[in-house]
Amino acid sequence: MGEYLALVMFPAILAILFLGFPVALSLMGVALVFGLITFGSAAVFLFVDKVDSIASTFVLAAVPLFIFMGSMLERSGIAERLFEAVHLWTRRLPGGLAVGTIVMCVIFAASTGVIGATETVVGLLAIPVMLKYAYDKGLISGTICAGGSLGTIIPPSVVVVILGPVADVSVGDLFVGMVFPGLIMAALYVTYILVRCALRPSDGARIPPSPDDPSLDEKIKITLKALVPPTLLIFAVLGSIMFGWAAPTEAAGMGAFGAILLTIFYRTFSLSILHESLIKTIKISSMIMLILLAGSMFSGVFIAAGGVVLTEELIRSSSLPSWATLALFLGISFVAGFVLEWISILLIFIPVFLPIVKSLGYDPVWFCILFLIVIQTSYLTPPMAPAIFYLRGISPPEITLQNMFRGVIPFVILQIITLGVVMTFPQTVLWLPSKLLGFN
Repeated sequence: MGEYLALVMFPAILAILFLGFPVALSLMGVALVFGLITFGSAAVFLFVDKVDSIASTFVLAAVPLFIFMGSMLERSGIAERLFEAVHLWTRRLPGGLAVGTIVMCVIFAASTGVIGATETVVGLLAIPVMLKYAYDKGLISGTICAGGSLGTIIPPSVVVVILGPVADVSVGDLFVGMVFPGLIMAALYVTYILVRCALRPSDGARIPPSPDDPSLDEKIKITLKALVPPTLLIFAVLGSIMFGWAAPTEAAGMGAFGAILLTIFYRTFSLSILHESLIKTIKISSMIMLILLAGSMFSGVFIAAGGVVLTEELIRSSSLPSWATLALFLGISFVAGFVLEWISILLIFIPVFLPIVKSLGYDPVWFCILFLIVIQTSYLTPPMAPAIFYLRGISPPEITLQNMFRGVIPFVILQIITLGVVMTFPQTVLWLPSKLLGFN
């Protein structure tokens, strides 16, 4: 009876979340109720074990470090210089301002790992310029939302630091494995913008030459000054992980220190900025850790009650092919993204899906990257759509909610195409870790 009761935990948690209760309290509440019903007072020992497990997971120390790094980089002046440097080279292309914005989002995402920071900073810089040159408002919205959410699938990603321990998969393997899928998605974005604006120049016209355009030497100087510091930071964080020189937590520590150095280099450092960044880091990290603990308690009760075993039996009895089971899991996650935020999807479904995926013979790193791509679509799919909410907070009144919903649709399709490519060619994920980390 206990395992059948465990299956009721899913409709229970979904119903409570739909009523608007906080995610952490909802997960803890359901875990407590079903834990006491199934195990009685022994459930308390399970919950204490989960607290100890989360507190002793060393890699989670990277979460506040990456958040601090992103908070400092928001104020370092790096975004303004990147914006100027990138658009010097792309403005003559069809939709050049949008193309440059995507390139800038890739660089900034690789420097911070924090999605909200990327979209907010890039949006504040890019939206006024694209409006000035009469870019299509849907294209502006889609570019900012999709580009800003690239931080999910481009390392270093706070999402991956959470996903690794929950899935019991190496964070370093995930960081390296997501490089090519992230670049494929960004390349699809750029290709779409170029083709669309070449066919419909009114959506994103080329910017004509100006007498005060900088010379080639000046362009190179501006570009080097803007790109060298963040490139060094990216190498310190990602390069050290990829070449096995540092663990993700150690690399995050270097990134946090590097972010402080960048604010000093760009002469934007102050004690007030440091204080604001520390306070923001504490608030966001505390929220994430509380939700992570609540999710661990929820999944612990579900697994201990035999929920995973029963789910496996139900899938076997359905006689679905292994690829259909995989597609079913990803489809459930995609649909959940319409109404749940990413951390809820991750904490609810990954502990259930991963054991079954492994039993089917699929590589867990590959599945986790597929799952990340699906999570990224949740940033753009209403009504939850965090990326759209970020954009609403920084966009002028002339960009309406209708423009935003219309603008993200092509980019959601491109994300699904990326998912199809990575599903069809698993080596897009597995080749680089096998070469750099000796991962089989």
